[in-house]
Order: sequence, then structure tokens, then C-alpha cells
Amino acid sequence: MEVVIVPDAKAGGELVAQALAELVRRKPDAVLGVATGSTPLPVYEALTAKVRAGAVDVSRVRIAQLDEYVGLPAEHPESYRSVLRREVLAPLGIDEAAFMGPDGAASDIVAACQAYDAALAGAGGVDLQILGIGTDGHIGFNEPCSSLASRTRIKTLTEQTRVDNARFFDGDITQVPHHVITQGIGTILDARHLVLLASGEGKADAVAASVEGPVASVCPASALQLHPHATVVVDEGAASKLKLGDYFRYTFANKPAWQGI
Repeated sequence: MEVVIVPDAKAGGELVAQALAELVRRKPDAVLGVATGSTPLPVYEALTAKVRAGAVDVSRVRIAQLDEYVGLPAEHPESYRSVLRREVLAPLGIDEAAFMGPDGAASDIVAACQAYDAALAGAGGVDLQILGIGTDGHIGFNEPCSSLASRTRIKTLTEQTRVDNARFFDGDITQVPHHVITQGIGTILDARHLVLLASGEGKADAVAASVEGPVASVCPASALQLHPHATVVVDEGAASKLKLGDYFRYTFANKPAWQGI
């Protein structure tokens, strides 16, 4: 696992956007795994700037969704599909036909989960998956004690998560779904490159547990230690609990310029 400590979220977004651009130049039809939330927005903004400047062509790129609410139609403004339309597809000029995601409105959710895993495999797998991390170490909606071998499946949202997400539903918790479909940890680990982003001191304990703690289901993000190509990009606040912070700074500052992340 490579840990990169950056000055702020904007610098992290630029670093990851550069890695995405280099990937797309090598593989124009790459599958990019995307997450919702505020954490990856600097990545999408920096990549959009590169596309608009003509520095990279994403016309053949395919987009894969990390998770989705159960019970919301795809056109609902707060479905994650709709969010990703606004934050990723439209800014990058990517056609929705190139978008893959689980069907949260399916009548058979178990079948929909299996179908999404099959669709990812049929597309050749995810080339680079962007991840955020919760304060408890969760990735996607894989809460603590999720199986490290889990596949795409339905999960029940905690009451606190529903309270937190009510701000997207006019403050009305009754509108927030109780369930989501999420890529499982095993599904996430299938991606060729994992990039986990975190910013702020509020994520420092989770980052330290994920990077320097034992691999354990109580901290789902610790599963990234098992991956052959995982990159953790954190600002100074999120890195503040790392015992090996100086080592991570030194190794990144002295790596070959051509190596990238």
C-alpha cells in the first residue's frame, strides 16, 4: 500500500486526476469506478478541467458505480445514479450508455446484485476504483464487520447514516431509504488499482487503522492492505495519526518521476 500525504484536498484531487488521465491515455476504454460524496469531488473537478483543456479524451471511458439506494427510481434526484450524472457524466461529457450501476429499483434485489457483479466482470473489470472512507473505516456501504470476501449485496443503513443523509432529502428522514446496494469488499478488491481518499482530522483514526492496523473486518478499509496496487491519498489532517508519516513522505518524495501512483 502506498500512502501519499498532500497539502490539501485540491492537491490530492489533482494527483488522482493525473493518474486517471494517464490511465485513459494508455487504455482509452478504461473502466473507472466512482464514488459519491464530497471527498472525490476535487478529483472529478480536476479531471474535468483536463478534458476541457484537451489534455485527455474520455469519450470511450466507461463509468462504474460503487453503491446505490434501494427503492429510489434512477431518475430520483438523490439516487446515486442521478448524483453521478451531475457530478461525473455531465461535466466529463460521458454518455449514459457508458455508465454501469446496480438497479436499486429492481423487484429482485439479490438478482440485481448478482447481475451487477456479472456486468463488471463482463466489462473486463474496474481499472481504477475511487473510494472514500467513513470515520469507522467503512468503504462503500461495507460497515464494520462486513465480510472481506463479500460481493455486491444489499445492506441496511444505520439510523445515524439515515439521519446524516436526511439533508439531501429536505431534512426529512422518512424519505431516506433504509437499504442500499453496495459493491462488497471482495468486489472492490477485484479492481486493478484502488485509490482511497481522505481529508480532515476526523478521518485520522480510520486512516491509521486502515494503513497501520491489522487487517480485520472491524475496519473494512484495512482490506486494502491485501491489494497489490492500493494508493491512499490523504491531507495532513487525515495523516495526523500515522506513526510512519515521515516514512511515507520520504518514499513519495524520492520515488521515480515516471512511476506515478
